[in-house]
Amino acid sequence: MDFKRYLGKIQNKIKEAEPKDDSNILEEVKPEVVEEVKPEVVEEVKPEVVEEERDYDSEFNKSDFKPTTTHESKTNFDEFVDERILVSHNSFGDKEMKIKILEVSDETAPLASKFGDRVKLNKIIVTIKHLHTQQIEEGEFDIESIERELTEKRHYASSNRWVPTTDIKNGYVTNTRHTSLISDAAALDYITF
Repeated sequence: MDFKRYLGKIQNKIKEAEPKDDSNILEEVKPEVVEEVKPEVVEEVKPEVVEEERDYDSEFNKSDFKPTTTHESKTNFDEFVDERILVSHNSFGDKEMKIKILEVSDETAPLASKFGDRVKLNKIIVTIKHLHTQQIEEGEFDIESIERELTEKRHYASSNRWVPTTDIKNGYVTNTRHTSLISDAAALDYITF
């Protein structure tokens, strides 16, 4: 916004509104005569309440409103999880994957002050849906033993089984952690996604 232009417009309006100084023109000021009026005593008028309004108000307050639905909610809004954050897609977009937690280690998380609350997963169920054929594959993975096997065979492990508790929703792992959980199984060709 051009503030100089805006300020200029305001100043022009103020100048136009001011009376021009003409020393030749003198206005006569006529004194006004004010008459004194004595106040009359006015009786206070109380508003009358109509009986119909009174009945309407009392009936309105007495009426009980019933909800239109009578079933109980299965999930609370705070517990609601959008399905989209639990499902990941492969690079071609023809498969979807969900990971459910089966077993969690009782190990305490190191560096909890730095990384926050985390849990170490031992077993998961991976569900893969082929979008073209609607075929569903499901498999249980012991990611702890897969990690040990990969370490023995290839001398490294690439999975990170530590998952923040904020990335676990209703027993499922959010899609941001899927790749890190199945990386060892993919390296050993147990899963193709």
